[in-house]
Amino acid sequence: MISVQGYEGHKVAVLGLGRSGLATAAALQAGGATPLLWDDSPESRARAEAAGWTCHDLNRADAWEGVSALIVSPGIPHLYPAPNKLIARAMAEGVPVDNDIGLFFRSWATRDWDNFDIAPRTVCVTGSNGKSTTTALIHHILAQAGRPTQMAGNIGRGVLDIDPAEDGEVVVLELSSYQTDLARALTPDIAVFTNLSPDHLDRHGGMGGYFAAKRRLFAEGGPDRAIIGVDEPEGVFLANQIAVAREDDRVIRVSAARRLGDFGWSVFARKGFLSEWRKGRQVASIDLREVRGLPGAHNHQNACAAYAACRSLGLAPRQIEEAFHSFGGLPHRSQTIAEKAGVRFVNDSKATNVDSAAKALQAFQNIRWIAGGLGKEGGVASLRAFLGSVKKAYFIGHSGRDFALELGEIPHEICETMERAVARAAEEAEGGDTVLLAPAAASFDQYPNFEKRGEHFTQLVQALPG
Repeated sequence: MISVQGYEGHKVAVLGLGRSGLATAAALQAGGATPLLWDDSPESRARAEAAGWTCHDLNRADAWEGVSALIVSPGIPHLYPAPNKLIARAMAEGVPVDNDIGLFFRSWATRDWDNFDIAPRTVCVTGSNGKSTTTALIHHILAQAGRPTQMAGNIGRGVLDIDPAEDGEVVVLELSSYQTDLARALTPDIAVFTNLSPDHLDRHGGMGGYFAAKRRLFAEGGPDRAIIGVDEPEGVFLANQIAVAREDDRVIRVSAARRLGDFGWSVFARKGFLSEWRKGRQVASIDLREVRGLPGAHNHQNACAAYAACRSLGLAPRQIEEAFHSFGGLPHRSQTIAEKAGVRFVNDSKATNVDSAAKALQAFQNIRWIAGGLGKEGGVASLRAFLGSVKKAYFIGHSGRDFALELGEIPHEICETMERAVARAAEEAEGGDTVLLAPAAASFDQYPNFEKRGEHFTQLVQALPG
């Protein structure tokens, strides 16, 4: 656990008692603060009390007397579409509002570091798509190279729940826009921006606010090295804002769409090959085509970003390449779960929107596509451009028939349930086919979350003969 610094002897309110909220309360208490816990959900309060905490009703008239700060869990809105009433009250009372990421950065470094030979470092990864895979890949590469490392944030453990730093350790954090938007301290050593596509727009007041939340990691964080995906206009803009010249190698531009050889430092992937260029010369190349844990152009972009981060940390290209091949991928993200009779079964249940489903559809050939669920605003008609490798679709869930109407030009079957979709796809699949779960929809019509949907798909595939 990281003991929070700067609040010893102070009362600090904690709003939201999920994983990060309870870890925050424990870290505040370890640092000598008095945490005042509250959640609008009676169930969450009951779980906190069962864990030994006492809740403090922040709705009371006298609740804010002597409170030095309010620490907010990431899912609670503080501005758009409307601020939570308790956050609005804290701001009206002049109580600073922060989150666990801000507390982490003000508390991570300690006097113990004076005795270290190599100061610990933080790598922070943000973006719309690929940030979980990129974070996990960086962590995996470091671990394979024998470097002490921990992974936390929006993946795995809460940031305040990790262990105090070791000599030379690298902490890799995945940060969502909810986390970067509110943190009062952001000081990564290396910051990574993967890409940007529309998401969480109601929470950020539109695309501009969403990008601004991501941009804070770079503009206010002042990282020593910025690794920026430049396949969207926002990434091109961000790289231009940070670099002082074309030759500035503090900025590493990353692309999965085009050559970037003319900058001070760039890493890009074309036709399945990763290339590293410095000052107009190629210095390394890796064949990604046989890296089974990183299929498709979107994962090649993730590989380029992770490669750039690890090169910035002093790892050699050969070390990184070896670690690529032992990376199994993340559950529910282009995850190969079985091969039976020459048919590959891939679980991409995390593909809950059109953009991520499009990336999955471009990563494989001879696809038997399982899609559907609780469809999102805007429909799926834009996926028509990515159906060239789809042999047949098997639609499930609440929006299955809507998907069939929007994408009716491809062979399809209304299966309704995952059981029937897996059975029919497996029955019709031939050697060389890929049965791909990439729903392009939320899971809440049939499952509590995308993880449970992916687990069900996996169970059904594993029960198939052969």
